[in-house]
Amino acid sequence: MARIELSGINKSYGAQSALRNLNLVVENGEFFVLLGRTGAGKTSTLRMIAGLERPDSGTVAIGDKDVSNWTAAERDVALVLQQYSLYPRLTVRGNLEFPLRAPGRKFTDTEIAARVEKAANTLQITHLLDRKVERLSGGEMQRVSIGRAIVRQPSVFLMDEPLSALDAKLRESLRVELKKLHRELGATFLFVTHDQVEAMSMGDKIGVLRQGRLVQVGTPADIYERPLNTFVARSVGSPPMNLINGRLSGGMADLGGFRLPVAANAAGSGAVTFGVRPENVLLASGAPAEARIFDIEDQGVVKILVMDMGDARIHATVPAGTRVQRDELIRFGWKPDRVVTFDVDSGANLALA
Repeated sequence: MARIELSGINKSYGAQSALRNLNLVVENGEFFVLLGRTGAGKTSTLRMIAGLERPDSGTVAIGDKDVSNWTAAERDVALVLQQYSLYPRLTVRGNLEFPLRAPGRKFTDTEIAARVEKAANTLQITHLLDRKVERLSGGEMQRVSIGRAIVRQPSVFLMDEPLSALDAKLRESLRVELKKLHRELGATFLFVTHDQVEAMSMGDKIGVLRQGRLVQVGTPADIYERPLNTFVARSVGSPPMNLINGRLSGGMADLGGFRLPVAANAAGSGAVTFGVRPENVLLASGAPAEARIFDIEDQGVVKILVMDMGDARIHATVPAGTRVQRDELIRFGWKPDRVVTFDVDSGANLALA
């Protein structure tokens, strides 16, 4: 079993608190993505699990065993970093063999060769085995870095933003390959990133981290459709959820001059923050609300309209064939059953409070 459980983890670096009463469970065989901004505590969490840092308080369990006092070498985990951490003077084969020849390892040459060959085949780098890593591209070096983790056959893979230094096209390709690798190995993956696209496209579950605290855990659909608060609502989605202050009364949203319908069971009353995803904003002549188009982002299959409605700036995702232009006044509405209501002060989702 490779279930990971962090219980009541606190960690400070001097006066700076990195993790605050962090409780996290990653089930055996799960691909779990920890999403957070720079400084949220993502890397600190990984280092706690890897054994590179000790918590000030709390426990770390792997496979139902308390490993809080175990050294990094005693934990059956492999860490893949954003920096490739390869040996430039060695070949790809030499880099893959290196962790298997470390002191304390007792693998035969035959076993080492078999593991290297299997990892190279899995990552499609067999043709690179005899090439020096200093002659590899960024994507190839990251594959080798991942391969060096695979040869150990750990029960847990910890990945600290391994794709962030790569170009967009290569990141997309390696996202697919990592998910395929996860299915083939059946190991537990904990992947940390600040990129919500990576989180939404890769994770079986996502944990949203903010200032060392875990704000919400759920499937990508849970996080996207039922955000616990406005922070989570803005953390996922591209563009993120529109948040508009107004008043809720009698099944209608009063947005300061315009009234739009909301679902009959919408939570709250009086002053609330209305949340609606850009794809649920609808353009139509005769619609109840009006806005002026500030900008148009043409993304090929869709256009993203940036619209000003009074003091509120709203995004709408519309088909690529939609004919609009900057500074045009347009009428719009939204899908009433897709509107989320949040508390104005705390930002909490009123339907989940």
